[in-house]
Amino acid sequence: MQLTGKKIVLAVTGSIAAYKTPQLVRLLIKEGADVRVITTAMAGAFVSALALATVSKHPVYSSVSDGTSWNNHVEMGLWADAMLIAPCSANTLGKLANGLCDNLVSAVYLSARCPVFIAPAMDEDMWLHESTRYNVQRVRSYGNQIIPVAHGELASGLVGEGRMAEPEEIVKYLAEALSDDNKPLKGTNALVTAGPTFERIDPVRFVGNFSTGKMGIAIAEALADMGAKISLVLGPTHLGTYHANIKVIKVESAAEMYDASIKLFPQCEIAVLAAAVADYKPKEMALEKIKKKEETLDLNLTRTNDILASLGKKKKNNQLLVGFALETTNELENAIAKMKSKNADMMALNSLRDEGAGFGHDTNKLTLLDNKGYNEQLPLMSKKESAQAIVKHILELRHAEKTV
Repeated sequence: MQLTGKKIVLAVTGSIAAYKTPQLVRLLIKEGADVRVITTAMAGAFVSALALATVSKHPVYSSVSDGTSWNNHVEMGLWADAMLIAPCSANTLGKLANGLCDNLVSAVYLSARCPVFIAPAMDEDMWLHESTRYNVQRVRSYGNQIIPVAHGELASGLVGEGRMAEPEEIVKYLAEALSDDNKPLKGTNALVTAGPTFERIDPVRFVGNFSTGKMGIAIAEALADMGAKISLVLGPTHLGTYHANIKVIKVESAAEMYDASIKLFPQCEIAVLAAAVADYKPKEMALEKIKKKEETLDLNLTRTNDILASLGKKKKNNQLLVGFALETTNELENAIAKMKSKNADMMALNSLRDEGAGFGHDTNKLTLLDNKGYNEQLPLMSKKESAQAIVKHILELRHAEKTV
């Protein structure tokens, strides 16, 4: 059974394709899954809660509260190994794309810390509408997976795209996506650093930068999706990740990030240093808040430990080291020089000249370089897509090393 032990929340929305969901539940259970069903109010017009409760052997919920008790959407989101929204109507797709939360399905979706799979179902004109295409792209950018629609007879009587994938195809898609067996990085340990570092001046002030950690977190998640076990050393940021394959180690300063990286690196085959680590820190931290007295304040700064260079010196033949370079002048030359001097295998170059790239953005524009002369300029894309491009080249480098 391909889904043995997997806990799946099935969310059913208001589409005629909902009549197929009792069969979908049966097939999921047959493959070993534990299935809990939730629905929107409109789903009840197409499939009964009694039918779904009977096949799933669990109560079916359609609202956050029934007036006498609270159906905990956060608990459901934390319980699941996967959330499957099938069928997903155009209306629900729009809500997911825009973070709207007015029913139990959208509340559980926003609380889910697991992979989310969406099986759209709608008429062809709706499926091909520009707004739907935009919503699909946006939902994908959040890391959700869209199960391809089928071509066939639709509820309108037309024949075309927009038909929900058949239950057998949906179960097959989930089984493949949730299995680590065929993932290229199964059994691989990886280290990723992300976010800024804060170097304290006194108890209330620090030297820092504008990094949010979005790029590094996206890389950690992309590696984890390939089956790797990730140690994510994360600087001070409000962002986080809840991927089952990622262990987060929170740090504040460059020294703490250095210590964690040095400790973890020997057990890792891949290390991606995406953090924006401070190059300098105050030589001494004041024990009390520095009072405003003089017109100027001089800070005596000293160098921090260079994490990339230190790992480069310790790197073994079976380890692949990836660095980041954020440059403002002579970008390509400086990035290549940095890669060589620090014994990195690959470098991702950011230029602050590129609009929409760098700190704080949801997009990035990278140039990927490696020590074999590879040079690829990526277009402006989401940081998730940028992370996937980086991981794709990591896999190519590892394959090349194994075939030499």
